[in-house]
Amino acid sequence: MAERLADIIAQIQNVRQLEAVVTAMRGIAASRAQQARSLLAGIKAYTEVISGAIGRALSLVPPDGAAPDQSRRGRRGLILFCAEQGFAGGFSERVLDAVMGDLAGGTVFLVGTRGIAVADERGVRPQWSAPMAAHAGAIPSFASRVADALYERVADGTVAQVDVVFSHSHFGGGIEIARHSLLPIDLGRFARPVENQPPLIALAPWVLLERFASEYVYAQLCEAATEAFAAENEARMMAMAAAKTNIESKLASFSQRAHQLRQEEITNEIVELAAVAAALPHD
Repeated sequence: MAERLADIIAQIQNVRQLEAVVTAMRGIAASRAQQARSLLAGIKAYTEVISGAIGRALSLVPPDGAAPDQSRRGRRGLILFCAEQGFAGGFSERVLDAVMGDLAGGTVFLVGTRGIAVADERGVRPQWSAPMAAHAGAIPSFASRVADALYERVADGTVAQVDVVFSHSHFGGGIEIARHSLLPIDLGRFARPVENQPPLIALAPWVLLERFASEYVYAQLCEAATEAFAAENEARMMAMAAAKTNIESKLASFSQRAHQLRQEEITNEIVELAAVAAALPHD
């Protein structure tokens, strides 16, 4: 009986150690998600500035100006932001499920070490892959790397149309998959302001517009990466919260069992003492 009680006590200690690990992981995930969320406002503001600049550049183009050729043929490209680490539920699986019908014949850019492993299990071989940024502050430079890889394949004619697919959390909880068209840029979405006095420019309007468009794509990649980074950590928070609930349930069960075993030990000892006392000779 004493050995069984010792086993239960050892299990309780192991579960409490696991609880400490789960609590720490949840705290780290919460901190990372908060850091990423703090960047989103600035990224969105930058996107608005670039959008306004594109609209102003479009207003400079003469009616008979030659537009850049956007009719190039090429494969569809998909930039997928999956999970970098585990313990995030089916984070990567949901992203891949959302695009499985479009992967055949497409060029896949895949972000996230855990996502790469999950894709490999499904037989998906990305043409380009990379680990996700290690922390929120590294996202801008990481987005630049993704943009460089993307433009390299656009330049050699590998891809012409590109979508970006990422997870994002919405108000009230829950994580959804978003898919946005990245290239070619639909210039019709940008408002053209009426200028009383056009700005002075040193570049041809279409050259200026092309550079603004590159900045816009970069801003979109920054936003997608930041949303995905925050969503992954929020998914990990939810997974750790569920794990903590399960741990608390197990601890309660183990503690109750340990209490029962202690009571049984005490009862057995009392019975043994009574038996010994009864066996002793009485004067």
